[in-house]
Amino acid sequence: MDNAILVVNAGSSSIKCALFVADETRESQLKLVYHHDVTGIGTHCYFQVKTAEGSRLLKQELAQLDHQQAFAVILEWLDKYATDLKLTAAGHRVVHGGNQFTAPVVIDEVVLRQLEQFIPLAPLHQPHNLTPIKALQQLKPHLFQVACFDTAFHTTRPPVAKIYALPRALTEKGIKSYGFHGLSYEYIAQQLPQVLGQLPQRVIVAHLGNGASMAALLEGHSIATTMGFTALEGLPMGTRCGAIDPGVLLYLLNEGMDYQQLNHLLYHQCGLRGVSGISNDMRELLLSDLPDAQEAIDLFVYRINREIGSLVAALGGLDALVFTAGIGEQAHLIRARICQAASWLGIQLDDTANEQQRTQISQPDSRVSVWVIPTDEEKMIAQHTYALIHQ
Repeated sequence: MDNAILVVNAGSSSIKCALFVADETRESQLKLVYHHDVTGIGTHCYFQVKTAEGSRLLKQELAQLDHQQAFAVILEWLDKYATDLKLTAAGHRVVHGGNQFTAPVVIDEVVLRQLEQFIPLAPLHQPHNLTPIKALQQLKPHLFQVACFDTAFHTTRPPVAKIYALPRALTEKGIKSYGFHGLSYEYIAQQLPQVLGQLPQRVIVAHLGNGASMAALLEGHSIATTMGFTALEGLPMGTRCGAIDPGVLLYLLNEGMDYQQLNHLLYHQCGLRGVSGISNDMRELLLSDLPDAQEAIDLFVYRINREIGSLVAALGGLDALVFTAGIGEQAHLIRARICQAASWLGIQLDDTANEQQRTQISQPDSRVSVWVIPTDEEKMIAQHTYALIHQ
């Protein structure tokens, strides 16, 4: 019977799991076996199981479930159908690690209580990240569990990159820039030497999806990133506003909007959806000929290129630009527009390579090389979990 690691990524309306089998004794040989997704939690639920190759084994409509019930469905399937595998550990994506957690950690009651303290810092993510942990504690109390943090990768940034121009007392209470998407950036940093043949000194990674951010990596370590205290800052995203004048928020509060209304606006009604009035799906916007849809795309590309300039300044130059995540990996038209606007850096795009979704999409003589590298946060979590099991 093979030992298996369950990787859990719980969002506001979904739980996504990946089951890995550990070959021999090296985490580099972790092999993906199944993907399990429950989507539409709280409304219309669907349960789906796929093989590592993407073949669908099951798609089932479920009754309305909460997060704990949805996770129980996944565990029930594993108990019934993955009988040749022994579940030895679970690795969880946890968005916020605060000041305390700068590396993956084994979860116990003390750690769990500390993670609950960060719920106000990530109200849309942290509670749902913790629900499967608590469920496993009840259902499988002896299972080894590990928390892997989206904030941890960015702790290498210099102190000046982490503070806001606030009174020192507020900074000491934890109001500072943390940065997010760290598991994705860590995976890309790990892949760079293998894909490029070497580790470039100065790299910008653009994690462009429904949640979008960018990071400046110096010799593989984060020195600057666009997200900050929360996952609202930085680029406009699918439904999140990105950077905004704080005075706008004060104005809306003064005009009678309460906290709940403002929270819903900033997280769910802004970004591509808010500007376009149509959708937060870049594929739909690219197919639309409506002016508002085009303006949403224009704003997305414009802000990305503004941030490229900022990150290049932090790095003192640029050797490589990497696109990853849903939009970054799939939307060649967006990549082309970004590279065209950043041609002042010496970027020369290979249009054919870009349209054909090749790994390197820059011309051979481009001063800055440009790459498309699929991210794999699940594999990163599995590696961390395996390492802690054997530590």
